Amino acid sequence: MPPPWAKPAWAEQFDEGALAPAPLFPLATPITREWAWGGATGAGVKVAVIDSGVDASHPAVGSVAGGVALEYDEESDTVKEIEGPHDDLFGHGTACAGIIRRASPEADIYSIRVLGQNLSGKGVVFAHGLRWAMDHGIQVANMSLSTSKRDFFGQFHELADEAYFRGMMLVSAINNIKMPSYPSEYSSVFSVAAHVGDDPFRFDYNPKPPVEFGAPGINIKVPWADGTDILTTGNSFAAPHMAGIITRILSKHPGLTPFQMKTILAATAQNAPGAAA
Repeated sequence: MPPPWAKPAWAEQFDEGALAPAPLFPLATPITREWAWGGATGAGVKVAVIDSGVDASHPAVGSVAGGVALEYDEESDTVKEIEGPHDDLFGHGTACAGIIRRASPEADIYSIRVLGQNLSGKGVVFAHGLRWAMDHGIQVANMSLSTSKRDFFGQFHELADEAYFRGMMLVSAINNIKMPSYPSEYSSVFSVAAHVGDDPFRFDYNPKPPVEFGAPGINIKVPWADGTDILTTGNSFAAPHMAGIITRILSKHPGLTPFQMKTILAATAQNAPGAAA
């Protein structure tokens, strides 16, 4: 047992009268929607869609800055990168990218394909895609997918925590079925569920876990495969609404941490007490 005068392990972090960094915004500044993202376009922010791929030719998407396609190789028991075009194999990723583009038209969108033609995939491929995003400087990652397999709880928790401390914003759709899923239930991510409405800048804050935010995702029109659009419902389409707003805020206020971003979102939510327009 250490002597009573011994310093705790982390005490050296706070020695020498070190000052915390100056706040990224004056504390007296009201946090309004206009202050948060007014006039911003998402320019300069790298946002990834970890999904079934993205159709860059869809008018609602316009372009893709880069990305990777991943799949599990049974023979070698490894995750490998696929050569050639990284098209959307289903339509789901294109929908998410189009929703993000609507809120942040000048963001750099990256496609990280981890799902196949039937919109299914392996947790190990999903984890590899998230790692790829972190290693390539992605600032916002939309994850309209999750795993309910408890075996992946620890692995995704470590990845989500690492992303948090890197300042990377992980936006995750909560499971459509009321059951635990990962990484959507971790406090380090921005968890999102669907609510009624089609205004991309109207969202709710929910102080009751496991979901933090509500955004449009019920009977909404979204871009899909082959240049089409469909009317659909799901938490999958609520998450990119929040990812688009987060991207837009980050383009106006570079350097925000996930903690600061959550504070801004809580203050600008539709149901925030005295929320200013």
